[in-house]
Amino acid sequence: MASNRLARWWAEPTSRRWLLFGTLAAVFLSVNVYRLSTAVIAEPLMAAFDTTGAQLGTLHATFFYVYAVMQIPTGILVDRVGPRRTAAVGALVMNVGAIWFALAGSYPGAVGARLLIGLGGSVIFVSMLRFCASWFRAEEFATMSGVCFAVGGLGGILATTPFALAVDAAGWRETLVALGVLGLVVSALTYTLVRDSPERAGLPPIEGVPEQPKLTLAEVRTFTARVLADRSTWVVSILLFCTGGVNLTLFGLWGIPYVVQTYDTTVTVASLVTLLGGVGSVLGPPTIGWLSDRVDRRTEFIVGGCLLFTLALATIALTGDPPLAVVGIVFFVNGALLGTFVLTYPMVKERHASRASGISTGSVNGASFLGAALLPTVMGQALDAYWTGEVVGGARVYTATGYRLAFAIAALCGLIAVGCALWLHREETR
Repeated sequence: MASNRLARWWAEPTSRRWLLFGTLAAVFLSVNVYRLSTAVIAEPLMAAFDTTGAQLGTLHATFFYVYAVMQIPTGILVDRVGPRRTAAVGALVMNVGAIWFALAGSYPGAVGARLLIGLGGSVIFVSMLRFCASWFRAEEFATMSGVCFAVGGLGGILATTPFALAVDAAGWRETLVALGVLGLVVSALTYTLVRDSPERAGLPPIEGVPEQPKLTLAEVRTFTARVLADRSTWVVSILLFCTGGVNLTLFGLWGIPYVVQTYDTTVTVASLVTLLGGVGSVLGPPTIGWLSDRVDRRTEFIVGGCLLFTLALATIALTGDPPLAVVGIVFFVNGALLGTFVLTYPMVKERHASRASGISTGSVNGASFLGAALLPTVMGQALDAYWTGEVVGGARVYTATGYRLAFAIAALCGLIAVGCALWLHREETR
């Protein structure tokens, strides 16, 4: 009886798609652990490789440089080759890089390994979105985009306190090796289980989800040109550069050192504060995506989200050391507001042919990671400018003034995002 139910479940595309999505989600979890865990091991990395704040920012940002550059090529890959093979190979490369990073004995070696992690991880998110375009209806896409970001938020949670506890128990190198080995197993499962569409899985099509043939090279050139010629693509990219770049920088690098050094706490306690950002990014995107699909509104949510985002960052920039509970609220709110920024993805996707969804979403997705590549170094330079020479345990201790300047840079990015959101709203209401 149970075996019959399982067989019927496996033969039903609307059931099986969740297992396949879950496999891709497991890969994306590890992407977010790798890209955000630098905050937990910031001080051990500074001591191990004898780096300045700017150098640590560059090491952290290396992941995001290659990630950003790869987004348009990734969109072309998933539209031409398919999300299954793209994600499986990406996961393999990423986890080999993670093991190399754990074993690196020098700063250049660590930079090279971080590049490899970014190269492999860069293809996973767009592969998930392309998978959703082939297995879910158009009116479900904003909700699924939110679910994808929620998976990333869960990875962000794992990269804080759970990762910190694992590092305390086993060491940062040993923890990364274990994650890399587990990731290699998941990459093999991705290739074995995932299929690009119900038809390619030997299943009947899902009603309202047409089969999307792979693009020809001529179509790739045509759709890429159309996406890049669209002004909305560039405005959305600037918005995501500012919002995504700031969040990835705070949750992935400078958030934990800020809490540790400003409030004299341990890394584990500080990771609990930044964990709230991950909780927000788990809860916010699917909830706001669902609401947006229900009321059929996009830009109103985006404008409101950018305004709240900027005000939250300005609170810390103006006060420097508000009560720690306020910092936790700011991190939670900014994580949850990711759900408003996510709405730009279906906006861009809906402006172009569904067969080119990988190209359209990949074109804007790289902007967040370009921001995450540049802003850590910019903030690190601001911190270094006000460094008094104090070192504890081989790591630099920064001043309250330096951190206030770093948060002021983040708030300025928020103001730019508000301007972009207002432009999008004006264009939409026309």
